Amino acid sequence: MRDVVQLTLPAASAYLSVLRTATASLAARADFTLDDIEDLRIAVDEACALLLLSAVPGSNLECTFELSPGVIQVSVTVRSLDGEPPSRETFAWTVLTALADEVSSSVDADSRVTIGLRKRRGVPEDGVPSPAAATPGATWTENAGAPASGPVGAP
Repeated sequence: MRDVVQLTLPAASAYLSVLRTATASLAARADFTLDDIEDLRIAVDEACALLLLSAVPGSNLECTFELSPGVIQVSVTVRSLDGEPPSRETFAWTVLTALADEVSSSVDADSRVTIGLRKRRGVPEDGVPSPAAATPGATWTENAGAPASGPVGAP
């Protein structure tokens, strides 16, 4: 099962706060960790900033979120003045690739430039991934010999 959410906003930086809020809300709804929510929020903001540099004045910024179990895919599209994808040699692109699991860009025949991001849900807030999620099919047992608290080896 997957959900699709589409937002269309004026292609102006004044409206990016709406997109940042929507991104964080959707990632929280998908049970992403706080760190993953923040990473995705920053990545979407950075992708939009890259696209707005060459956006046709008065055009719209279109953002599509596809939510699947454990994964969010985001596509941000704007009509571009130059019809060129963003350079992959910039600091902004480096930030995108560090924050998202997958990043892509494309241009269609109408000079609409799209940046796509894919982010997988990470480790839960307690820092302990579920054993089943870490290794599907493996059998896990609790380590009864570990101390309940205190440093390892403490009496």
